[in-house]
Amino acid sequence: MTGSPTNGPGRTPSTNGSAGPSANSPGQASFTALREQLHEAATSFADGPGALEGILLGMVDDVDRAVREPLEIFPVCHHSPASALAMARRLREKQPKVVYLELCEDMAPLLDELRNCRLPVAVQAFASDVDGFPAEWAPLSVVAPITEASAEYQAIAYALDTPGVELVLVDRSSDHVFQWDSRHCERTPQEPSAPADGVPEPEAALHGEAVGVEIGDLRPRFAELEEHLLRHGKVRHWSEWWHQYVEVPLGDSDHDAYRQVMFLVGSLFRRLAPGDGDRVRVDEDRERYMWTRIREHLAAAGADPEDCLYVCGAFHAASRVEEFGVAGSGPFTISPRSATTWQHGLIPSSHAAIEAQFGLAPGSVSIAATQWAKNLKRTRVQPYRLAGQDGAKKPRAAKKAAPAVAAPPPEADEDRLSGFLRRPPVLDTLDEAELLGWSVDIVRAARRSGYLASTADAIAVFETSILLAGMRDRAKPTPYDFQDAAITCIEKDAVPGRRDVRRLVEIMMGGDRIGRVGYDALPPLARDVHDRLAPLELKLQQRGVQRALLDMNSRPELGACSDVLWMLRRLMPHGAARPIMGERKLGERSIQESWDLALGTHQRALIELGYEGVSIEQVLEQRLRRDAYGPRATTAGVLAAVEDATLYLGGRRLADELGARALEVLAAERTVDGAPEVLRRVRGLLAYYRTSEPVLPPWVESFVKAGYAHYCTLLPTAFTDEDATVGQVAAMLGFLFSMESLALSLGCDRAQLELAVAQSRPTDPERTALLWAAQVQLGALSRAELRERCGELLANPMVVPAYPRYLSGFVHALVPVPGLADVVVEAVSNAFGRLPDPVLLPWLPSLITTLRAGAADLAPLLIREAGRVFPARLAALDAWVPPWREAPEEGAPGGDRMRAAGGGGRGAALLFAHPGTLDAVAELLGCDGAWAAADEGPADRAGAVLTARHPDTAIAWESLLTGA
Repeated sequence: MTGSPTNGPGRTPSTNGSAGPSANSPGQASFTALREQLHEAATSFADGPGALEGILLGMVDDVDRAVREPLEIFPVCHHSPASALAMARRLREKQPKVVYLELCEDMAPLLDELRNCRLPVAVQAFASDVDGFPAEWAPLSVVAPITEASAEYQAIAYALDTPGVELVLVDRSSDHVFQWDSRHCERTPQEPSAPADGVPEPEAALHGEAVGVEIGDLRPRFAELEEHLLRHGKVRHWSEWWHQYVEVPLGDSDHDAYRQVMFLVGSLFRRLAPGDGDRVRVDEDRERYMWTRIREHLAAAGADPEDCLYVCGAFHAASRVEEFGVAGSGPFTISPRSATTWQHGLIPSSHAAIEAQFGLAPGSVSIAATQWAKNLKRTRVQPYRLAGQDGAKKPRAAKKAAPAVAAPPPEADEDRLSGFLRRPPVLDTLDEAELLGWSVDIVRAARRSGYLASTADAIAVFETSILLAGMRDRAKPTPYDFQDAAITCIEKDAVPGRRDVRRLVEIMMGGDRIGRVGYDALPPLARDVHDRLAPLELKLQQRGVQRALLDMNSRPELGACSDVLWMLRRLMPHGAARPIMGERKLGERSIQESWDLALGTHQRALIELGYEGVSIEQVLEQRLRRDAYGPRATTAGVLAAVEDATLYLGGRRLADELGARALEVLAAERTVDGAPEVLRRVRGLLAYYRTSEPVLPPWVESFVKAGYAHYCTLLPTAFTDEDATVGQVAAMLGFLFSMESLALSLGCDRAQLELAVAQSRPTDPERTALLWAAQVQLGALSRAELRERCGELLANPMVVPAYPRYLSGFVHALVPVPGLADVVVEAVSNAFGRLPDPVLLPWLPSLITTLRAGAADLAPLLIREAGRVFPARLAALDAWVPPWREAPEEGAPGGDRMRAAGGGGRGAALLFAHPGTLDAVAELLGCDGAWAAADEGPADRAGAVLTARHPDTAIAWESLLTGA
């Protein structure tokens, strides 16, 4: 469990490949006293030397080996104020000429852009199109967060701002991160730490789903060990243990003691790591990779190891691989990178995002930042900071660089662990002023958040913090003790506001600082967006929501801003650009718009857009093509891409290309799942092209012809297919009937549709009603026959329970045959009028749920038709006779009704009352004649003779106008 694959628990390879340090070596003599003490302890606790002794003595060997390495190794822990403080001290003392840093080597060109940002930010490597990795992994993203209270930032700032200093990143590239994950099946996402109330903070998602890379991943991998440390340390989580037992003791230690303690902790966690072969193999490969790169650079640059500094995690500093050290002998071949094209940039980060990605306790990074500020004030160490850093204070006067200090004497490698481990902890005295200030501030913050807190609560928090610290063997309450005390004394049993007391303490201790990437560090696309939105005169880089008012009528130049905003709404997450007033539809453009913009809050999404292209038009075109030509493209999706291309990009080039693609996808489809969406999109595009273009695009005509034949072929099967819904079948019929005139003009045959309807044999009530409506539209079934069938359904007691489903089918039939609205209203009215209450009342809920679930969008059409038919006032309802119950005049059906109208019936009354229209038509046609008297008989009226002789024309007009 504790040894490497090639070494036993108590034997570690030295820098020259031997099993361990010799007995007469200087390092062996340096740690002799410590070895003897650990040997005696192992004998006492384990009843004799064995595995425990091998672990303890092996840890000393690891420390000895790392200390004696000619190239100085500086072990760090991720976002540790103690590591950052020790790093700042050591850099000013040693003044190294080369700094080797454990960070992905392909991220080096971005580090100089940190001076244009406000920390914390994350260096990101992003790849949307993968080549050499599984397609389902895309997009690939790797981030390395950087905060000011971190040792890596101190090293970066020193190297970039000190003349003659070279910064070399030696860790595996972003491509190798995924290569090794694929090879060892190690790609398991890290579990983010959720807040105590279970609701994640929005800022915790700033990194998205990126793989996190950190320097100094120092945490026990042995669950029992971590549980043991937390239980005996009387703390709740690992961050609190590290703060109490490592951060505070190391804050005032010297350089050698710091290094040896970090080596020891890294060796302990490494030797007690569980036997996860894949993870151990990846760790060892990283160490081989880094030492190989270091030796390559030393050989190429001819640098002296004494003038170099190697910054790496304490876990990797205690490495036992053969490649360890500048004299390592183990061969290691670095595999070539894949063909994936990686984009690199900086994205905003936050304390909450770092905590969530790396499994830290909520608020721990904020507390670390506060501890860093206190350490600087107490020790008066001058930290390194990049010149021009956002938020940095300008130096009062230029200071000369500190002279380089000679290498420490050999005595510096002596044993400092024995004295450090034996020394009792220094008990910090209670700082009553600081604790009292915390107590007052938290009560003030709680009152602003709705808590009924008072001065008594501040006193209670003060006393409880001291009590908790005493119970946990601490002389001074830590921020975690204070947090527990505040929750106990203030929160009680309810949270009146949006934030609980735990969150309020985190904010008070430093808050969740959110970084920002400066304009100069943004990719070209993001800078272009800011430039094009400059006429809005808003501070778009600030976080939060800002309101933008666009009046294109008075300021036509804002039309270009409107175009950008609509494209951002299409490309970016919801909330980044949200329209409040105004809309963008085919053929419509608003003259006034109002927007809520939060580009600063969604800066990461805007930056990642820059990885896909140099302008938002290019990115939008690429995405539309990807949607249209993807393996899961549907006809409806491609038509949506055509509509978006027309709306946002203008022109016909891309729209015509995507339209031709829609035709190809339609021909390959064998289902009718997207028929409703296809119908809606085609109708909208047809209406747009008919009003804005002189002729229809060729792809539209081809699509209508192909769609007509396609849906005619699928119609009989769709009527009996259980997977097809009645709405989809109705949409097919709607396409066929609404596009029929255009399809016939383009050469389609109507007989194909008639045959398809004749071959349809539905079995369920909804589709049967839909088929009847189609037959009425084609003339195969008259409206009178349809009414008779509805009456037969109501008269059959066996069919009455299924009558709501027939009505649902009739309602869906309004999509292809909207002229049947009066028949549907009549069918519903007859049901309410004829069915007895014992049948109607149980049947009514089924009718309502059926119509709501299946035809909610068609209900307004029925309501309008009912409003037209039924009387408007309640008093007129008693004497009202439904139109379908009015007795027809004698001889009125068919041609008899037309002849009755022409023979003095009520049908021609309007013509005799207003003869001016016919007089004008007669004059235009050159006809002379006089109007007959109203009391003359049919034989005396010559004007109606032609209608009486040839009634077919009048009947055809009646059928066309009424839809019968």
